[in-house]
Amino acid sequence: MTQTADLPPLPCPQRRNRLWWSLQVLYQVFVSCWMGYRVRGLEHLPPDGGALLLINHRSFLDPMLVGVPLRRPISFVARHTLFSVPLIGSILRGTYVIPINRDSAGTTSLREIVRRLDHGFIVGLFPEGTRHSGPDPLDTLKPGFVSIFRRASVPVIPVGIAGADKAMPRGAAFIRPRPVRIVFGERIPTIELNPLCERGREQDLLELVAQHMTESIREAESWLSNGS
Repeated sequence: MTQTADLPPLPCPQRRNRLWWSLQVLYQVFVSCWMGYRVRGLEHLPPDGGALLLINHRSFLDPMLVGVPLRRPISFVARHTLFSVPLIGSILRGTYVIPINRDSAGTTSLREIVRRLDHGFIVGLFPEGTRHSGPDPLDTLKPGFVSIFRRASVPVIPVGIAGADKAMPRGAAFIRPRPVRIVFGERIPTIELNPLCERGREQDLLELVAQHMTESIREAESWLSNGS
């Protein structure tokens, strides 16, 4: 586990703090009762050590929905402007969220993401960059996360969410009682991933990641449509 001298020490990546645990318990009760929340594929997550989750993004609920079933904390990446909002900023800081400036994402955010992965944290990213509302399962992926693959040697796991955009679509003020399904897909094989991390193969890497993410999304959508 690496620490950088000019950065504050990181907390234990295996243990949830009191704020995380309290919010998680409340969320678990809420999503189970109100939204018929179901999840599968948790066995694909490593029991310890760092891991990178690549998640499709259709609703403000997405981070909460992915974090609810986990037994250790996850560091999401969120827009830096949210940290200046009263109460919300305090909650984000207290639940290990990493701020990032979407307009000028630089080495500071990248270094912090890699530092947490090396320290043993699960880090959650939304490679589409913002919420997607189109008919396709996945929007065009932003290339910024490619640098993380080159710097951190951790399992990469696609996560598909279905139904969150119906529970809380754009512009909605309240969460609607709609079912949601989450699928943690199989790890992207390193034998496929590593060769594409070379310079000049960014587009091939994006296509590979998009393929695995789409498979997880399709599985979640099928599960949702079957009503099981």
